[in-house]
Amino acid sequence: MTDRHALSQSFLQAARWGQATRKHLAGDASDRRYDRLTLGHKTAVLMDAPPGKGDDPAIFVSVAAHLSTIGLSAPRIIAQDLTLGFLLLEDFGDALFAREIIRDPAQEAHLYTAATDVLIHLQTAKPAPGLPNLSPSDWAEAARFALDWYRFAITGNRAEADAFTDTLSNLITIHANGQRVMILRDYHAENLLWLPAREGVARVGLLDFQLAQLGQPGYDLVSLLQDARRDVSPGTESAMITRMIAATGANANPFQTAYAVLGAQRALRILGIFAKLCLHDAKPQYLPLIPRVWHHLQRNLAHPALAPLATICANRLPEPTPANLHKIGQQCGKHPAP
Repeated sequence: MTDRHALSQSFLQAARWGQATRKHLAGDASDRRYDRLTLGHKTAVLMDAPPGKGDDPAIFVSVAAHLSTIGLSAPRIIAQDLTLGFLLLEDFGDALFAREIIRDPAQEAHLYTAATDVLIHLQTAKPAPGLPNLSPSDWAEAARFALDWYRFAITGNRAEADAFTDTLSNLITIHANGQRVMILRDYHAENLLWLPAREGVARVGLLDFQLAQLGQPGYDLVSLLQDARRDVSPGTESAMITRMIAATGANANPFQTAYAVLGAQRALRILGIFAKLCLHDAKPQYLPLIPRVWHHLQRNLAHPALAPLATICANRLPEPTPANLHKIGQQCGKHPAP
């Protein structure tokens, strides 16, 4: 029995869930883990977020309260111990968008329409107070993970990054630095649950929103439609972009340019994160996702406005060939943070 397990049992006992049976539900790219609890006819979800690991459950609680206030479906907090990092959450069930679409591919457009409508609702509401607001240079620096980890994993060096970050920062400043809205950041089909018994935007259950911040209207749409974990059909992607533009009154061409810039920034950062998860955290399960992210990156870089960044990336980032992915995998768990 681990110390965390013993601590969680004490937490559950105090919350009157100590007699519940436990089943591991999920883990993710962070140090969080989730267990489903069953007590008679009731179920709940235990979130274990160890302190000092970068995820503050107090932020999850605060963002969940805000989302609920504006009519969106965040899990109800049943019990909490913010010091030890435990939350007992409402159980939204197993109808993840990703699973629902596998079960019935014809549901993709319907589910993605609901998810896009949630973003429209979120972005027209007043954002939660105190959210971080990154500058273009901050966003560009975050994408440097592509050099520091992905390139390093393949070539053995991290390369000079000034031209890379300066160019990306300039693109964000010009094309994607407008009025801020609340964004959830990890908004994709494995963090969304279908709740058909509810109505309107509340039919979409939201998870993994503790990194919420201020950002651009296109960012969460990119996260949803350029999903590292599944292929979204081109027709659905195009229709949802059109739906967002129509609902928000955005000008189509600038929005689509911003979408490409934000998509490139996100893809670059994810390439680096997936490589880091293997090299530093001994989590190789994300390596098979890299070719899809690479494809997203190339699509975004093909936009004419991104030509300067496309040239830099072509010179600095190797393609994720099977041989290069194998090379990354052989270094799994062998590199400390730079």
